[in-house]
Amino acid sequence: MAIAASNIKLRISGSSASATDPNGSYGGAMSTVSGGIIVTNVLNNDMDDITSAEASSGITIFHAYYYKNEHATLTYIAPKFYIDTITSSGDTQIYMALCAEAKNTAVQRLSAETGSGSATPPVDPPTSVTFSSPGNYAGGIAIGNLDAADYRGIWVKYVVGSSASAVLDQYTLGIQGDSNP
Repeated sequence: MAIAASNIKLRISGSSASATDPNGSYGGAMSTVSGGIIVTNVLNNDMDDITSAEASSGITIFHAYYYKNEHATLTYIAPKFYIDTITSSGDTQIYMALCAEAKNTAVQRLSAETGSGSATPPVDPPTSVTFSSPGNYAGGIAIGNLDAADYRGIWVKYVVGSSASAVLDQYTLGIQGDSNP
């Protein structure tokens, strides 16, 4: 049987493999526990609320995640990730990048999640990555084949412009690849 979408998990990063708080997902080890999986259609499943002070001054948040092939035997062939649904607010932007580290390797850990605005001090962005906003598989960012149990790190950059309006904002990441039957 071919790899199903349910075999590809988006996992948070953190200071340890037992991390379960997506707000601490600014690099480090991949979470290996069930609470470390990003679940779709759940409010705040990857970032916390933006405060009025953050929205007023603007803020950039960096989060690192891992795409993991949890199929027992099959290789996920030529997967690419992309932004399936863009942010719903005109005051925000979402960008993505492939982590510089090789597959099956923990990614760089930042000192905090915020990169500008009211952060004191603002953290430097992840190194050796190029952010973009691909909107479909054709323009997506290639991960490289993921054998059974392989994983690869990605960065998400969420930018809230200064003087942003209060809004229930959301975006959806997508990944697509192939497998042999």
